[in-house]
Amino acid sequence: MIRRVMAKLVTVEEGEWRATLLAFTFFFFLLASYFILRSIRDAIGVAAGTAKLPWLFTGTLVATLLANPLYATIVSRLPVRRFIPIVYRIFAALLVGFSVAVYTTGPAEERYLGPAFWIFISVFSLFVPSVFWGFMADTFYSEQGKRLYGFIGVGGTLGGMFGSKFTSLLATSVGTPVLMLMSVVMLECGVQVIRRYPPSFRAETRDREAAQRSVGGTSLAGITHVVRSPYLLGICLFMLLFTIGTTVLYFQQAEIVGAKFADRESRTAFLANLDFYVQLLTVLAQLFISGRVIKWIGVGMTLAILPLVSVIGFGALGVWSSLSLFVAFTVIRRAGNYAFANPGREVLFSVIPPEDKYKAKNFIDTFAYRSGDQIGAWSYAAMSAAGLAVSSIALIAAPMSAVWLVVALWLGRRHTVLSKAEAATTPAP
Repeated sequence: MIRRVMAKLVTVEEGEWRATLLAFTFFFFLLASYFILRSIRDAIGVAAGTAKLPWLFTGTLVATLLANPLYATIVSRLPVRRFIPIVYRIFAALLVGFSVAVYTTGPAEERYLGPAFWIFISVFSLFVPSVFWGFMADTFYSEQGKRLYGFIGVGGTLGGMFGSKFTSLLATSVGTPVLMLMSVVMLECGVQVIRRYPPSFRAETRDREAAQRSVGGTSLAGITHVVRSPYLLGICLFMLLFTIGTTVLYFQQAEIVGAKFADRESRTAFLANLDFYVQLLTVLAQLFISGRVIKWIGVGMTLAILPLVSVIGFGALGVWSSLSLFVAFTVIRRAGNYAFANPGREVLFSVIPPEDKYKAKNFIDTFAYRSGDQIGAWSYAAMSAAGLAVSSIALIAAPMSAVWLVVALWLGRRHTVLSKAEAATTPAP
C-alpha cells in the first residue's frame, strides 16, 4: 500500500526502497530537532535587535571557523558510520548543557547566555543537515539524487512542521529548557536510524571493507580542495549570494516581529507558526513538484528558480514596500529554497570525490554560508545607518539576485558534464 502511494509521488526503483525510506525518516528527526530550537533562537535575535545582530553573526562565523577543523579531523580518522553519530551526539551534549544553564540562571545571566545559545544554534543549523546531505551524496548516484532527493526532503519538511508546531503549542507552557531536551531526543532518534542504514549504492563505498575505512586526508582538505576547484568555488558563490539575501530578510523580520510582540514566548510562538506554514507550503511542493521539476528541466534550471523569485520579490519590495508583500515574499522564498534550491544544490555534490562530500561540502555549507551572513548583516547595518529605507535596500538586492541566477545556470551546465563523466566511469548497478 505504501509503495503504491509512493509510486505516484516519486520514482523509486527496486532495491532503493529501504534506503529511501530510512533517509526520509532520518531527515525527519534531524529537522524536527532543529525546528524545535529555531524559533527559540529567532526570538533571541528579535530581542537583541538589528543593532546587535551583526555581532551575533560575527560570533557565529568565528565559532564556525573553530568547529570546522575539529569536524574535519574527526572525518579524517573515523569511518563514516562512526563519525556521524559522534558529531550529532556532541551537539546533543551541548544542548543538554544549555538546557541546564537556562533552567538554573536568572535574568541577569541571560544577557550572556542568550547570545551564546543563538550562536550555538546557528552553527547547529548548518552542521547537522550538511552531514546528512554529505551522507546522501556518498550513498546515492547523481541520477538517483535527481529522482529521490525531493522526496527525501519531504521527510525533513514534515520534521520541520512537527518541530515548529510542537514549539508553538508548548512554548508558553513547558518552557525553553524542556523544549531543548525534546530536541535532544529527536536528534538521538536520527542517530539510531544510521545503525539500520543499508550499504551505499556507490561502487566506491558499497562493500563492507570500504565502509570500515576512514575518509582520510587532512583537516584542511575542505579548504584547499574548494580553492583549487572552479566547480566548488561556483557552489561557494551560489551559497554566498543566497545567504546575503536571506540575511537581509532576516533583519527585516527582526524589526517587524520586535515591534509587534513584547515577550520572548509570544515571539517564539508566532515565529514557530510562521515556520509551520512555510513547511506546509514546502511539503506540498516537494510531494507534487520538486522531483519532477529536477527530472524534467534539469539541475541548472531548478537552481535558477529561487534566484528568479528573488529578483522579482526584491524588485517588487523596492517599488511597493508593504507588510503583506514582505510576508508573502519571505514565505515563498523560504519554501522555494527547501523545495527546489536545496535538493538541486545537494545533487551538485553527488559528482565530486568522497572526501569532498564531507570536507569541502561542510566547508561550503558552513563557512561560505556564514560569510554570506557577515556580508549581509554588516551591509544591512551600514545601509540602515546611511538612512536607506527597506525599499532602497530591496532594490540593491535585486541585481545581486540576477548575478545569482547566472551562477545557478553555469553550475547546472558544469554538473551535466561531470555527471556524464561519472556515468561513463562508474555506472550505477
